[in-house]
Amino acid sequence: MHIHVLGSAAGGGFPQWNCHCHNCKGLREGSIKARARTQSSICISPDGENWVLFNTSPDILAQLAAFPSLQPSRQLRDTAISAIVFMDSQIDHTTGLLMLREGCPHQVYCTDMVYEDLTSGFPVFNMLKHWNGGIQRHPIPINENTESFSIEQMPSLKFTALPLLSKAPPYSPHRHNPYPGDNIGIQIEDTRTGKTVFYAPGLGQIEPHIVDVMQQSDCLLVDGTFWREDEMVWAGVGTKTAAAMGHLPQSGPEGMLALLSRLPKEQRQILIHINNTNPILNEDSAERAEVEALGIEVAFDGMDITL
Repeated sequence: MHIHVLGSAAGGGFPQWNCHCHNCKGLREGSIKARARTQSSICISPDGENWVLFNTSPDILAQLAAFPSLQPSRQLRDTAISAIVFMDSQIDHTTGLLMLREGCPHQVYCTDMVYEDLTSGFPVFNMLKHWNGGIQRHPIPINENTESFSIEQMPSLKFTALPLLSKAPPYSPHRHNPYPGDNIGIQIEDTRTGKTVFYAPGLGQIEPHIVDVMQQSDCLLVDGTFWREDEMVWAGVGTKTAAAMGHLPQSGPEGMLALLSRLPKEQRQILIHINNTNPILNEDSAERAEVEALGIEVAFDGMDITL
């Protein structure tokens, strides 16, 4: 199973276009050791030819240009994107679908709640009907039995979605009335090798069923948005806490690092969806050193993983 990180930053990317925080200023001026990042998205393939795309970032066109494997020349117009899976309906995870309109119809997998949002509050699915039929939607099952689903073009991969406690986007008709399926994590198993990866870029709370899946996975690509709970206030760029925005910070006794340190040492642990304010983006920071000392990696655009 091949995993490619198309984008590793949170919404707005890094540096964020309108931000002059310590990190964004430092990257622009060259005063910190860091690398630019586009907004979060990954793709996975069982064979290096057919890929499933997870989320469609607003930066999707730049990400496609940087990864030629998604642009094969088997025919006059072509794509290696066999399917698209949406983890949620956030703007920074779905807007890029509009940029892929020339390739419609797309095979899109999402939960019922995401489908509701993308046909109402942000009706991108409805808009795309005008381009060769738009999308062909496939429901992602969310239930207590953790029912798996498959994608026709890659039968050797098994996908299992897990509901995460989170809020729907600000534009959603049910923003203040969350439902299971607003946000999911997904475990992908290569049935040929038994290897598994768990992907959850928006992980706000650690529930028992999530810990169980994380323990059983060979590789984790999990929420690395914030270092601290009050980071937006600390950085002087906002008032919301990490919890209010649906993210678990890395630091603290109940943070992501504490959880990862209790999981199997042999598994590969990678932080993704990193906000521009997070000090781990500075490769010389004490926070980055703390992460690396635990054997945890920080995702970057273009990162390749093979399981």
